[in-house]
Amino acid sequence: MYLHLGEDTAVRAEGIIGIFDIENTSVSKHTKEFLAAAGKSGSVKNVSYDMPKSFIICSENKSSTVYISPISAATLKKRGQAGFPSAKR
Repeated sequence: MYLHLGEDTAVRAEGIIGIFDIENTSVSKHTKEFLAAAGKSGSVKNVSYDMPKSFIICSENKSSTVYISPISAATLKKRGQAGFPSAKR
């Protein structure tokens, strides 16, 4: 199953490590450092130029990619759970 992250970007749901609300998590020093390091290494992909609401960390071919999405973490979670009914928590 694929999860649509916005615009024309979709990722394999099995490769998703985490979905995070950008407003709540970016206040942490560790998150800021992580996102800065990911940006420097070139592993950050902006899905859209709209206001970012979430970031998604995916594992792809033994490397990780951080997607910046205009879709809220709550909406992405609902979309993911719709495809995996047993994953509802």
